[in-house]
Amino acid sequence: MEDATALFRRYKDQVYRLALSFTGSPADAEDVTQTVFLKYLETHPELEEGREKAWLLQVAANESRSLWRRLKRRVTVPLEEAQAVAALPPQAGTVLEAVAKLKSTYRVVLYLFYYEGYSTQEIAQMLRVNQSAVTTRLHRARKQLKKQLEQEGTHETGI
Repeated sequence: MEDATALFRRYKDQVYRLALSFTGSPADAEDVTQTVFLKYLETHPELEEGREKAWLLQVAANESRSLWRRLKRRVTVPLEEAQAVAALPPQAGTVLEAVAKLKSTYRVVLYLFYYEGYSTQEIAQMLRVNQSAVTTRLHRARKQLKKQLEQEGTHETGI
């Protein structure tokens, strides 16, 4: 198992982006990120080699949901702030703007599937929903993205 500093350096951006996609607020995402790594330090979980990222993202998802429930708010803020953190090509800006307009439920599954590379089964475990719900959310998110991009005249084949 890696030391906490190395884990933080390697995964802080991914944890932050996931938290941001859940909360929609940079300040809340920073709080969640901090909490995730504090929990790692406090619990010293016994993780298999290579499972650290999954554990951190699972805790980030749980903490984001907990924060959401505590604050009892459903404010959606565009993810433009995450673009500075994400290493995306310049043409991704239009798609990122379209993704930011989606409901949080759809943004999260898109992020985990396309940006983090998790399977639908892994996402279902992280979000504590069944796999068919993840598949449905992905389908609906793609459909809404396609519609938005077509309306803006920036749709390319393959979405």
